[in-house]
Amino acid sequence: MMSPAYFQTFARYNTWANGLVYDAAAELPDSAYRTPRPAAYFSSLHGTLNHILVGDRVWMSRFEAVDLGITSLDKPLFDDFAELRAAREAEDARIERYTAGLTAEAIAGDLRFRTIVEPKEVSMPLWQTLGHFFNHQTHHRGQAHALLKEAGIEPPSLDLVYFLR
Repeated sequence: MMSPAYFQTFARYNTWANGLVYDAAAELPDSAYRTPRPAAYFSSLHGTLNHILVGDRVWMSRFEAVDLGITSLDKPLFDDFAELRAAREAEDARIERYTAGLTAEAIAGDLRFRTIVEPKEVSMPLWQTLGHFFNHQTHHRGQAHALLKEAGIEPPSLDLVYFLR
């Protein structure tokens, strides 16, 4: 079974990797940041970064049993890059606080929540949903990484081993 320390490490990694992606995105002119790109599942780099934040807020609301009323995974949260970045930083701090409070008993338990895409009540082991939560971030950060390259910015190295060293 995974320990609280495992998820706490991924929370810190998440904060670190998001900071690097946002630093790189800040180098782009706004037009390039918002340009629709074929590799962007959520239209643009802005749409992709927005989706990562939406996903994190959805999962954190489930973990903390707080309904935020999000009903769409591509819900626009912020149009302004600086506001999106500030919200990202606040969410990363929230994730770190949440994982700091995790216990082995909680991780071994179940999480009951309502899905968004096909609304229904489900129950899954918390450790599996936490694993998905961090994997989802990494997956879409990889897309953002490719979009940065496509926009002409040398994307940062985001491998976990660089963070761990």
